[in-house]
Amino acid sequence: MSATAENPPATAAPTAVEERVRARVITDDPLYRTIPVALRFAAAEPLAVRIVFPAGLSPEGTDNEWVFPRALLEAGLQSPTGTGDVRVWPCGRVQAVVEFHSPEGVAVVQFDIAALRRFLRRTYAPVAAAATR
Repeated sequence: MSATAENPPATAAPTAVEERVRARVITDDPLYRTIPVALRFAAAEPLAVRIVFPAGLSPEGTDNEWVFPRALLEAGLQSPTGTGDVRVWPCGRVQAVVEFHSPEGVAVVQFDIAALRRFLRRTYAPVAAAATR
């Protein structure tokens, strides 16, 4: 038996996490619009998360990426938090709202809390692996 078969190499934790989810843009229109959103995390920036909106929503025709503290997203699933460009709060038991402020205006987007929690859980593996090295 070879040494490789006896001692297989440990699988490395991913250095990046991406989760594709559906979100709802909240407006004063009674019909809401569902959009695809990418949630991203890189182990190189362990305190930050990114929410990326598709290019079709941007007047410039480019992806719209928001970077903010992972702790803000996590805390906002429990109670309202944030005072700057990004604010997060729970909306009932299964939804969370993320509000984005920019010079062009405010976007209010609703997510399933389960999807955000699943993403956050996945972000801990790369950080834990880096800490053990």
